Amino acid sequence: MPDSAEFTALGKHQTTFTKLDVFDRPEHVVEVVLAGDELTAYCPVTHQPDFYRYDVRYWPVASCIESKTFKLLVGSFRDQAAFAETLASDIAQLIHVATGADTDVSLTQQVRGGISITAKASIPHTRTSATKELAYGNMKV
Repeated sequence: MPDSAEFTALGKHQTTFTKLDVFDRPEHVVEVVLAGDELTAYCPVTHQPDFYRYDVRYWPVASCIESKTFKLLVGSFRDQAAFAETLASDIAQLIHVATGADTDVSLTQQVRGGISITAKASIPHTRTSATKELAYGNMKV
């Protein structure tokens, strides 16, 4: 049974994202889906708010994402200027680096100006630890 001391946010009054916490994958868990419609960022050009639905799927090998830190991650985009494609890629990278798992992210921007945008990012787990360090070394996980 995990101890709350192992986590940065779970069981604590943590309201800002610092990193994604993980825990050991339970036996028989082969896929995890994190989905919601409360992701907000703003356009880096117009500074208008963009609202998104997200579907994050990963196939854990050794560890799973603790959901409170994922919720804090989602909330952290509120004050960031980013295009949908960048957000999808960033989320996929963070999940992949934290778990080492194959990761798929689908991010759908709500209709604005008559257009809905869906950005998909996919990262296989075939990268080595050294490659992950080089590619994502400056990201918080």
